[in-house]
Amino acid sequence: MSSTVIPFGPQHPVLPEPLHIKLVMEDENIVDAIPAIGYVHRGLEKLTETKEFTQNVFVVERVCGICSVMHAMAYCQGIEELMNIEISDRAKFLRVIWAELHRMHSHLLWLGLLADAFGFESLFMQVWRDREKVMDIMEETAGARVVISANTIGGTRRDLSKEQMVKINVTIDEIKKDLQQVEAVFLNNYTVKHRLVGRGILSKADAIELCAVGPMARAAGIPMDLRTTGYSAYGQLDFEPVTHPDGDNYARTYVRLYEVYQSIDLIKQAIAKIPEGEHVVPVKGNPPKGEVISRVEQPRGEVLYYLRANGTKNLERLRLRTPTFANIPSLIKMLPGSQLSDVPLLILTIDPCISCTER
Repeated sequence: MSSTVIPFGPQHPVLPEPLHIKLVMEDENIVDAIPAIGYVHRGLEKLTETKEFTQNVFVVERVCGICSVMHAMAYCQGIEELMNIEISDRAKFLRVIWAELHRMHSHLLWLGLLADAFGFESLFMQVWRDREKVMDIMEETAGARVVISANTIGGTRRDLSKEQMVKINVTIDEIKKDLQQVEAVFLNNYTVKHRLVGRGILSKADAIELCAVGPMARAAGIPMDLRTTGYSAYGQLDFEPVTHPDGDNYARTYVRLYEVYQSIDLIKQAIAKIPEGEHVVPVKGNPPKGEVISRVEQPRGEVLYYLRANGTKNLERLRLRTPTFANIPSLIKMLPGSQLSDVPLLILTIDPCISCTER
């Protein structure tokens, strides 16, 4: 049987990210997939070498807007370790609150895109209506809707008042109630299950071998979540990673949906336990010197920052590995054996962020 090569992307009506994949087809069946990345390369790692280490907080936030708080958190944690800065407990809890708001915002965005891919436009608008509530919170508490610049070296740029925390609690309760009303469509609807169950299977063994991270790994039954290491204030909060044993498109939908509930619970715990005190400490002493690795759990999985400083105001090297880059090998593993009609949803279920991947 002769094979046909079909280019998928970088511009495609059902692909919100500019990922390019050559699909080798036999009839409607995919027998091989060859990725090509680099379409939106921006050179941000090199840019960080030309800026002062304090300015780089704003650069790394623009690696990806949806994960901006986590990028800044990973970078600040690395610099703080190099400079022996101990931030306040209050700042640690504030970082967790804004990080989990970003996780909610990211997962709700993805659930809306999934609904849109099915053609469920009203469901798409319902989910994004709740996402707007999250973005309104971020605008009210930090002054922006996406790239909120809440983190700084030494803590956070802003504090939260008691009135704002009460409003956050009320709003996330509303979001939880709204999401529970549409949960059955994502998890029990016949059409949705027909398109998701048993499609794009990534086994637990393959997930381990290919180093899958985030919801990709947890949907394959691997309880791997960097938040369980206790960085920032996560060590003072109670939670267990959300997992699913099946490793298919449905499992990845389940994990992300229930991680929204988990984020709501973590925010409520953080607000209940947050101590009084300063939200930022003065940064004193010489510029950072040495090398460090800082890791944070983003909505898509583990982001890893490597920082090397030589005691000057400029970093010698900044290197980062984003979760989408780590998950692309798993995507290439899942595509062969699928049908062409499965491709848009299968790619969507890894929650690709090519802006992150190509930096």
